[in-house]
Amino acid sequence: FVFKLTAAKQQDHFFQAAYLEERDAWVRDIKKAIHCIDGGQRFARKSTRKSIRLPETINLSALYLSMKDPEKGIKELKLEKDKKVFNHCFTGISVIDWLVSSNSIRNRREGLMLASSLLSEGYLQPAGDTSKAAAEGLSDTPFLDLSDAYYYFPDSGFFCEGNSSDDDVVLKEEFRGIVVKQGCLLKQ
Repeated sequence: FVFKLTAAKQQDHFFQAAYLEERDAWVRDIKKAIHCIDGGQRFARKSTRKSIRLPETINLSALYLSMKDPEKGIKELKLEKDKKVFNHCFTGISVIDWLVSSNSIRNRREGLMLASSLLSEGYLQPAGDTSKAAAEGLSDTPFLDLSDAYYYFPDSGFFCEGNSSDDDVVLKEEFRGIVVKQGCLLKQ
């Protein structure tokens, strides 16, 4: 799950993700930043709270911790779709249902807004083609209240069986050289 980024000064940087979906999310976000900068626009991460008008009383971090609670939170499942098995994930419907049952929202429409902000701020991640397409702007809302839209917590141990990374093999000669700096890239 490694990808290479070549900087303007012909410096190569290698990034290694923990799993395929994480690697794809990094590549997607880096491409968005490059496209924005190439278009002459200033690249800056916009605050979701301002863009969708969340009330100031909502603490996304605290809500996320409640959602992850092993007893009262959203149950992580093993789901199957299109001959792929998604481990440690949940559906869009289960997120909205949980938000309603925990009295975090008044209705499903508010739930979509809140879940979209959790997604935009990195507390939830899309898993599978349906939810990824929505998150990339191919739907009316970034978050889908559907039973076939899968999501996961970034630190849950999510992985998908049935994905093949044969097309993404990085040749061994790409890794020649000296490690200048080694570290871990975290996306939040």
